[in-house]
Amino acid sequence: MKIAFIGGGNMAAALIGGLIKRGVAAVDLYAIDPNEDARKRNQQQFGIGTAAAADAALASFDAIVLAVKPQVVKEVAAALASYLSAQQLVISIVAGIRAADLSRWLNGHARIIRTMPNTPALIGMGVAGLVALDGVDAAGRALASQVLGAVGQTVWFDDESKIDAVTAISGSGPAYVFYFIEALQEAARQLGMDDAQSRALAVATFTGAAQLAAQSDEPPSVLRERVTSKGGTTAAALAAFDAQHVKEAIVRGALAADTRAKEMGDEFGKQ
Repeated sequence: MKIAFIGGGNMAAALIGGLIKRGVAAVDLYAIDPNEDARKRNQQQFGIGTAAAADAALASFDAIVLAVKPQVVKEVAAALASYLSAQQLVISIVAGIRAADLSRWLNGHARIIRTMPNTPALIGMGVAGLVALDGVDAAGRALASQVLGAVGQTVWFDDESKIDAVTAISGSGPAYVFYFIEALQEAARQLGMDDAQSRALAVATFTGAAQLAAQSDEPPSVLRERVTSKGGTTAAALAAFDAQHVKEAIVRGALAADTRAKEMGDEFGKQ
């Protein structure tokens, strides 16, 4: 398995590190980034080859991972197209860029997989949703699963519109969790705890509760009910949340993220 990355930022670095931990040789990985600091980091941290721009070396790789900002994808695709063969797999982790538009910018290239990982991939605990164009065979899907699976779980979809929903739930989701942790820390500070104590309690609570949910076959609602005694402290907190419609606000926020992901697809697809 030989994988080249266009873009050498944090997510690309996470995938490179995960692949190396899974036994992929550094010589079989390659990262292209115009930023010298990014190239140096990948060279020094992983010992892989790097370049400032797409070149003929790309022809030897099984898959090309696009890990750039959506604003530059069309330009990057134009530079990549002349080096891309019909057999190579293109894996896009770019938010808001539809596979059909990417195919158009790559002169009709059909072997494209669109995916959305998330930042816990940086510690090997990510989750990614994936969808493939019709031109991708089982081997291509398996290769994409290997690449994204190097840093966490993978979930496949048949409908590309679901990738916008993935972006809203798990792509943006870590920010929602951090937001809630911030709120818990602030409450702890208002209750007289110092910053270290507030952080320790809030973060450990989220980590433990998430692991409990992951290891349990029961739905979160049941787990929540087991913590909630009638007339107790947890019931008082949840009543306050319900009075402020916190659950509904979280749902509305995620739906807003999905709407924005679709808008981004429309905006960038007009190019």
